[in-house]
Amino acid sequence: MRDLARFTAPTGLLLLVGGGIAYNIRPDLKAWIGGILVVGAVLILVSLYRSFALIKARLDRRSTKVGFNVALMTLLLLGIIGLVEAISAKHNMRIDLTEGKRYTLADQTKKLVRGLVKEVQATAFYRSDQPDRRPAEELLRQYADLSSKFRFELVDPDRNPGRAKKYGVTTYGTTVLETKDKEENITQVDEEHLTNGLVKLLREGKRTIYFLKGHGENELDDASRNGYRQAKEALEKSSYTVKDLLLLREPQVPGDAAVLVISGPKRDLAESELKALKAFIERGGKLLIQLDPFAAPSMKEFLSQYGINVGDDVIVDQFSRVMGGDYLMPVVSKYYPHPITRDFTLASLFPFARSIDTAEKSPEGVSVQKLGETGAGSWAETDKGELNRGQLTFDKGKDRQGPVSVGVVATVEAKQATGAVSEGKRGSETVPEKKKGEKSAEEPPTGPARLVVYGNSGFASNNFLNFSGNRDLFLNSISWLAEEEGQISIRPREAKSTPIFLTAMQGRLAFWLPIVVVPAILLVSGTSVVLRRRRSR
Repeated sequence: MRDLARFTAPTGLLLLVGGGIAYNIRPDLKAWIGGILVVGAVLILVSLYRSFALIKARLDRRSTKVGFNVALMTLLLLGIIGLVEAISAKHNMRIDLTEGKRYTLADQTKKLVRGLVKEVQATAFYRSDQPDRRPAEELLRQYADLSSKFRFELVDPDRNPGRAKKYGVTTYGTTVLETKDKEENITQVDEEHLTNGLVKLLREGKRTIYFLKGHGENELDDASRNGYRQAKEALEKSSYTVKDLLLLREPQVPGDAAVLVISGPKRDLAESELKALKAFIERGGKLLIQLDPFAAPSMKEFLSQYGINVGDDVIVDQFSRVMGGDYLMPVVSKYYPHPITRDFTLASLFPFARSIDTAEKSPEGVSVQKLGETGAGSWAETDKGELNRGQLTFDKGKDRQGPVSVGVVATVEAKQATGAVSEGKRGSETVPEKKKGEKSAEEPPTGPARLVVYGNSGFASNNFLNFSGNRDLFLNSISWLAEEEGQISIRPREAKSTPIFLTAMQGRLAFWLPIVVVPAILLVSGTSVVLRRRRSR
């Protein structure tokens, strides 16, 4: 009998282990594997039954009791680990302790995926040995955990060339997002590209961002430090179409303009252009205006009718030295509650900026609020002579003490399309009639108008766009204006230069404590210990 017990026990254990491994490899053979597990369990029970007397005798030994307790505690620990694993599998939870939550999905991503009303299938084409396959799979799994309407599949194009050919995929790492009637390809699987790909997939129609030109504005295709090429590329990555607009040649702002951007005009706009802008606002248009100091004075009067005060000044900020710049590069770290700046914790840098503030009383039908302002160590300098001489001093009663507002946001109740062109004819020009079900390119915007005004255009230039919070502030402004709040804060989670603001006293302490005080304490302590030991000998 003992020989039988010795045979059945290892055989049963072998069957249980082998069955468990087989189930992980081929879960489709669960019927056969289940039979193997049952046989293994029966053999172990038979072995225990045949060896009962021997087991009982050995259990009375002290060493056996100790071993039994150790085994019991081990099993208990393994059981706890298994329970935790089972719970975590059902309730997937991640803790991100990085600054800026670089590995956590944005709230807007969660909102978008959880609110899916259509079935979305994501097919990612990665080789089995591709290094970035695993991170892509983990990210897609996070999306799938948020909604049952989001499904994903990883396909090796080398092993499944037919699937790749079906979608026209020729590049490794391409991911195809599709619904029943639409398809969108992305070439990089990260949160920014994946979520914006979803937005584009679910979006009805195209969204066009126009940039006004003809007055010395920042050039979209300019790759120099003052150009806007990076801003253009960032907008295109967010699934917008970006175009120039020479309003001097147009009777009105195009009807397909989701947002019109006026970025750093150096010369005044013509009267016809200002009338076209007013008509655009009255029919619910969306405007982002970025005005540099002492430029385009006509815009000051134009914006005053919407409760926005444009200052004839330059902001001076003593804290700019912390960033390695001069006093004419104000830092904005205080933001007012608004969808553009919601949960915004990054500082923004505005090189050479003027004040943009709200009027004491808003006009009827207009709501205006501040968006961001500088710190208490800043002021609005009005003396051009001091600026030219480089002698910047605060003159009480003349200059305005900080904090200084750098940006405002306004909503304007839309009126009837005063500047809208009626269908049929535009003067003597015949306009083609719109086909049934087709959206006209001249169809005016709807809803209240939105305006965002900043006292600087350089913060979104190539040289400063990727500094700290500048990129997010610019893109968030566009998203809010375009009424696509779902794209706000869906940006790459990358390491950024986040400044630490210190007072003069804090700066001195930051130097003296680690550089002088702590080493001095260690030196004195070590010296005293050495001297004490020598005396005791």
